Amino acid sequence: MAEMSIIGLVLVVVLLGYLSIYPKLAGNDFNKISLCDIASSSFVMILVGLKYWGSGYEFSLLLFSANWFWFTLIVYAVIEVPVAVWYFKKHAVVIDIKK
Repeated sequence: MAEMSIIGLVLVVVLLGYLSIYPKLAGNDFNKISLCDIASSSFVMILVGLKYWGSGYEFSLLLFSANWFWFTLIVYAVIEVPVAVWYFKKHAVVIDIKK
């Protein structure tokens, strides 16, 4: 049940970000998308950390168990990468890293 709550949270945050917030705030600017993504992923990590930090709960990742941090990070990456690739193609995002 704990795994599903984290997966649900990550799914909602990623979809809300890429379907609603990022198009309005960042458009196709890679640097703005990156900043928005840092904020949203930090939000998720803080929420999950507040609930599970120090609990000792082991989350199942099919082949192995992980603590809350690694479980959330891996789930976030698995859900976000395909959505980000879709968004980058749809909005013609150019990765131009400014110094």
